Amino acid sequence: MYTNNAPVTNQTETGTSSDTEEEETADTEEDNNDERSNEGDVSTKPTMTRRTGDTEVAITQVEDEFNSTSAKVVDEQIGCPECGGDTVASADSPETICSACGLVITEDEIDRGPEWRGFNAKERNQKSRVGAPTTALMHDKGLSTNIGWQNKDAYGQSVSAEKRRKLKRLRTWNERIRTQDSKDRNLKHALGEIDRMSSALDIHETTRETASMIYRRALDADLLPGRSIEGVATAVLYAASRIDGVARSIDELASVSRVPALEIKRTYRYIIRELDLQIPPTNPIEYIGRFASAIECNDETERRARALTQQATEKGVHSGKHPVGIAASALYAAGQLCNDRLTQSEISNAADVSEVTIRNRYREILEAAEEVTSP
Repeated sequence: MYTNNAPVTNQTETGTSSDTEEEETADTEEDNNDERSNEGDVSTKPTMTRRTGDTEVAITQVEDEFNSTSAKVVDEQIGCPECGGDTVASADSPETICSACGLVITEDEIDRGPEWRGFNAKERNQKSRVGAPTTALMHDKGLSTNIGWQNKDAYGQSVSAEKRRKLKRLRTWNERIRTQDSKDRNLKHALGEIDRMSSALDIHETTRETASMIYRRALDADLLPGRSIEGVATAVLYAASRIDGVARSIDELASVSRVPALEIKRTYRYIIRELDLQIPPTNPIEYIGRFASAIECNDETERRARALTQQATEKGVHSGKHPVGIAASALYAAGQLCNDRLTQSEISNAADVSEVTIRNRYREILEAAEEVTSP
């Protein structure tokens, strides 16, 4: 009997191959479906293998992401995760340490400071490769280029007469370019006045910047027409002193200003009304330290004067009265209680108030202190 095996073999192979292709297609579709259904599943993400000794430790990328996220959370924490204490950055090593329990929270942090070290201001200025930061004390915020006044080249050698004439002309044009319009010239003159008066009254840089920002607001709001630049500059400096809690009176500002006190007061009221500035009331205790240093009284008298001023403020004695007079009277009353030989004349000269004001106010302060301390 003749049996044809070839066609059977071909059919079998064809059937087997088609079945294999169908199975591979089905497996591929199932894998694709599994991948689509498990996109958000952390268990299906690829793993990385780390060998430790003779064992292999498989760590998923999700675990690495969790570790990095945990590190970021630790970096952003304000308190210690163990005891809740304050964290401080170590100056000797890139570590964040708890100041209470000593726990090292983070280590091997990136040092974003310079790679060089300077032990004094001169070395830091020589090694620094950046310019000065922007500041509101300059009309262009310090972003323009200045040509130095030294007629020397990059090697420190003096330049020729022809180059000196050229540098002088370049400086002239540079100043003209920095102040192109009337607004820049106005702002430059006003900021110069603010800096001059602040230096005379020993006002720190923070208050100067506050005054500069208030003047810029007044200039943008077109509040300067009809008023002098010096008057507005003095008024905004007084407003900045009140905002920052710097004890300076209008009479003190008028002594270094080029305008009278009456114009300063009128301009000050106009500026705070138009700009809607929230000016806190002056606390008489802010003047105690300066007056005590001027008359060179002892520390006990100064502490007693602060306590008397605080008690008088709680009883409302300072309401409607000049804070300078309250501070001077409290200092005189403290000197009487502490047996410190302070005369009304020297306190009057230091505070720039009359002796009559001191005599009238210090009795009110002592009465308020007795009412507070009495049961």
